[in-house]
Formats: sequence, C-alpha cells, structure tokens
Amino acid sequence: MNNTLSRRTTLKTAAATAGAFTLPRFSIGKPGPSASGKVNVAFIGSGGIAKVAFSGCQGENYVAMCDVDDDRASKNYKDYPDAPKFKDFRVMLDKMGKDIDAVVVSTPDHHHFPAAMEAMQRGKHVYVQKPLAHDIWQLRTLKKAAHKYNVITQMGNQGHATEGIRLSKEWYDAGVLGDVREVFAWFKGPTFNGKYFQKPASFPPKGEPVPGTLDWDLWLGQTPVRPYSSEYIPETWRGYWDFGTGEFGDWACHTLDTPCWALDLGAPTHVSPKLSNCNGTYVPDWSIITMQFPARGSKPPVKLTWFDGGKRPDALKELGLIDQANGGNKKSKKDPFGNGMLMVGDKKTLLTGGRPDSPKLVVSDDEWLEFRKNLPAKTIPRIKGGPFVEWLDAIKGGPMPGSNFDYAARLTEIALVGVIAQRTGKTFEWDGAKMEVKGDRELTKLVKLPRRKGWNYGEDLW
Repeated sequence: MNNTLSRRTTLKTAAATAGAFTLPRFSIGKPGPSASGKVNVAFIGSGGIAKVAFSGCQGENYVAMCDVDDDRASKNYKDYPDAPKFKDFRVMLDKMGKDIDAVVVSTPDHHHFPAAMEAMQRGKHVYVQKPLAHDIWQLRTLKKAAHKYNVITQMGNQGHATEGIRLSKEWYDAGVLGDVREVFAWFKGPTFNGKYFQKPASFPPKGEPVPGTLDWDLWLGQTPVRPYSSEYIPETWRGYWDFGTGEFGDWACHTLDTPCWALDLGAPTHVSPKLSNCNGTYVPDWSIITMQFPARGSKPPVKLTWFDGGKRPDALKELGLIDQANGGNKKSKKDPFGNGMLMVGDKKTLLTGGRPDSPKLVVSDDEWLEFRKNLPAKTIPRIKGGPFVEWLDAIKGGPMPGSNFDYAARLTEIALVGVIAQRTGKTFEWDGAKMEVKGDRELTKLVKLPRRKGWNYGEDLW
C-alpha cells in the first residue's frame, strides 16, 4: 500500500469512528437545521452521469464536489465554482463532513460500495446510481449499514418513481393478469461500438501513460492494481468484470423492476446460462440467463429469462408483437422491441419497454381502449418530481423512498446472481439465506470479491 493511501486510510478510520456516533442533521420526522430547509448535498463523481444528479437536486445547497478526473468533471466544476473540489471522497468527507447532510454517488460500479459506506458511517444520507453495488456481499452490507446508521437511502433506478410502474403493479394486484408464472426481459446491448462496451485488442489492455488530470490509483479504488489504459475509461469500464456488471447488472435494475416489485420476487433458487463466450474477464457477446423463483405465499413459482446481446424471446413472435409493430410490413426496419419486458399471466400479458415507464396489455386495440376507460383503482401513492425529489423529501421528513436500500438490494441481487452465471457459464443452485452457491466454493468466491488493502468496509456489520 502506498504512503498516500495509508495516510488517507488513517484519516478515514478516525473520521468513521467519530461519525458512527453522529446523528444526521436531517432525519425522518425532524426539521432541518436551516430556515430555508435546504439539504447540503455533496457529489462523489462529478462528470458523465452525474449531470442527472446535479439536475435532480436543483434548489438544494451544493456544498462539495469530488471526481478523480478534473477533465471529466470540468463542465460541472465550472457550473458550480463556489463548491470546494476534491479528488478523494474520503478526504472530502474528512474535511467537509460537518457541512454535508447527504451524498450522491455517481461513479463506476466498483466505487458504489466504498463511497456509500464512507458517507453512511458518518451519518450522511445517500443516493447511489444503479446497480447498487458490485457484488452480492456488498449489497447485503449496504442494507445493514442503512439501518445501523439510520440514514435515508435511494438507488437511481428512476423508473421506480414513475406512474408506469405503479400502474403495472396496480393492474397485477387487481387480478388483471391473473397468476404470472413466466417473465421475459431483453436488452439489445452490449453493443461494442466504443460508447459503453469496446473490447481491447488484447487482454489485459496495453498500458499507456496516465493523463495528468486523472488520479489512476484512486480510480482503481478497491480493485487490483494494473497499468492505466484508455480502453477502461471514461465509460468503457462497464464490460470488465473487475469494474462493471455488464448489461445485465446495469439494465436489469430498470427492466426487472416491475416484476420484482409486483410479483414480490426474492432471490432465485436455480440459474442456468447460455453464452456466446466466457473468458472470466469481459462480458459475453450475448447471453440468455434463466432463473427459477419459488412460490411466495399465494403467488406461484416464476421462471424468468433474461436475454441480451440482441437475443430475444420467441414469445414476441408468438404474441404477434413484432409483426404488429411493423404493421405487417416484413421489409420494415422499425423495431420498438429492442429492449423490453413481458409478464405472462394466465389471464393477460403485460408489456413494458426497457424501463417500466409505459406499460401496456398485450390485447387488441379495441380491448386496450376499453380497458383504459375503466382502469383499476390507484392504490399506490404517486411521486412528484422524480427519484431525487423523493429522496430529498424523505430527508426533510417525508415517506421513505421506494427504491431504498432494502428494496434496491433485493432487486440488484437478482441481477448479480445472474452475473455469476455470465462470468462462469455454469448452471447452479443459489442459496439466498446462506448467500452461497450450493456445493461450489469457487463460484461462491464471486459473492464477495477481493478488495485491496485499505478499501475494506463493512466487516464490522457481520
């Protein structure tokens, strides 16, 4: 461990010990300390997807910003010149902790857990972009930490705050679909076009000089040390298992949100993959992951199949959806079903896109119009302003956000159990209660990935 990291770790440990006994400045049922009632927000990750956070938290006090790459964050840094800037979120929390109420984490997947833990153990409320964490042990630990430190949490799967997902659940609860025993979800990526996924010429990628604006050691965080390569950043880290969780880990938090919530899905018990390729380092070109979920009370068992890399369920053709979408024109290139989800009931089938925003029943146009005239009762409270506002309102005394870490950990675990199958190509039985792959110690090692010395968090919660 280098001296800089050792010094920072010492600062972190001292601050965490003190922070564990510090109550949040805002908490449910208690007013804020200022007359304005504004929340003092800090941002870990200030480039790229962080633009969503800066937009979503408008009206609050932006008190600190952090990013390992000054160039990547430069635009937002210019937009908020008065907020102090940092490269290391641990140093930011050490120096600015007393001025921070809440933290938004907008980083690559492998930083979600340490950043959220650093904030929570200091009593800061946290909003973490999806997927919630990089491995299953981290998911379970974040859930424990949220309760221990009594903070307000939210994962950034924004569809969970929409009207569409509420309609879907209300229709299911009202019995419109009947019993659902099968779910299909599909996503057209990964698309290896250099945006989010781009395979290098060789594994590992060839080393390059580190840009002067970037702290490469901090970017690596908890992962093993390796030479810098532009093949990893700013956005193409997602395809490497050391940093990302592929298309499944990323998009399942959107696409599987509806069935997870409506059907009350917990952990799957059986997982079976079909893959294009499997090298243990990088995501496959395509995959089909089949999961079996046991009965939940009166709800029957569910078979869920995830398709990515352009693979899609035959059910789309069997239900006539592709031909219907193309208007019967076989030459048409129009295909609105690049991403989507089907919940197949014994009465009706529900269709959504990649996000749960616009649900529709798979019925004739006339039947759909008739259904919309007399929708089931709206029984679920609506969210005004989106997921950031929902989180901020909860900090100020409102209801707990819907995608709080209790729910977000459960949803993300479905995806990360699937990621184990993608990484290994193996069929296995998952024991959610014991958090292990039955009878396979090697696969169980992927439940808790190794972390560099100085980046260990959450051990005290177990």
